[in-house]
Amino acid sequence: MNAEQLYEMLKKVQEPKGYYFSEDTERVADLMQALLANKERYGYMVCPCRLSSGNKEKDRDIICPCVYRTEDVAEFGSCYCNLYVSREWNAGKIPREYVPERRPVEKMFL
Repeated sequence: MNAEQLYEMLKKVQEPKGYYFSEDTERVADLMQALLANKERYGYMVCPCRLSSGNKEKDRDIICPCVYRTEDVAEFGSCYCNLYVSREWNAGKIPREYVPERRPVEKMFL
């Protein structure tokens, strides 16, 4: 699978759920490549914006889309990476604020 195929597959699955890709197409393309690199490296598509432990069970919360995405998009209009965003975020109808890390510190240093 290449980055374009991944993009199309995820778009088909996520848009009906209300999650859209950022209009920053260069960033999205980079993140697609990083997800594929992580899949090759670890065997699963761990969030490219976070440090993976390499253990799928320990990383389960940050396998894309991470478990934090729903709250991030609801509160800020974007996930931590700015990969998944709301329609309003893309349209510039809400401020594009920094999305703080929700992952508990103890999970980051396993």
